[in-house]
Amino acid sequence: MNGKPTSDTPARKSGLKSMLVAPLRELLRASAKLSEYIRRIYSHASLAAHLKTPLPASVVVLGRAIVYGTGQVHFGRDILLYPDLHLETQGPASITIGDGVVISRGVNLVAMAGIFIGAGSMIGENTSIRDANHLREAGVPMRDAGHEARAITIGREVWVGRGAAILSGVTIGDNATVGANAVVTRDVPPGVTVGGVPARPLVSR
Repeated sequence: MNGKPTSDTPARKSGLKSMLVAPLRELLRASAKLSEYIRRIYSHASLAAHLKTPLPASVVVLGRAIVYGTGQVHFGRDILLYPDLHLETQGPASITIGDGVVISRGVNLVAMAGIFIGAGSMIGENTSIRDANHLREAGVPMRDAGHEARAITIGREVWVGRGAAILSGVTIGDNATVGANAVVTRDVPPGVTVGGVPARPLVSR
């Protein structure tokens, strides 16, 4: 034996593996990009099919969005929607989302009077924005006692942290910030940062 590696030695196998890894890696990357592109197209088409209003082509839909009720959700341009959204409108209410808004995973928007989100605002994960409260009536199950609804307005360039709850009738001014897990029960002036339960001003800009 001359000591040279034969075709089935570990060194030979390692060389073959190295030759195959690079092209296979590039193939998988290309496949992943194609799958992501197809998923986005499907998600956009699925959302559009459940709306009563046009969905601009510039809206990027990264995953499933559930539309419940009348489908009166109005989207601006260049919006980014993460997966697992719940978009609900009842009666004459509508949801209006301005240009350039980012809505993160798991956000719930429920409108029985109306919800408006201004251009450039960002809504954090698992945020709940609901414009109605259940009523209570003696002798009537709560689910049958009706509700009281007042519209919610969120201004331009507002940042809402993850897990926040914005309740009926609230107006949040332009450039305001809502801290994570805050419960917003009253209006927030422009440029003010609020946090806590219930949310209170922390910083003014």
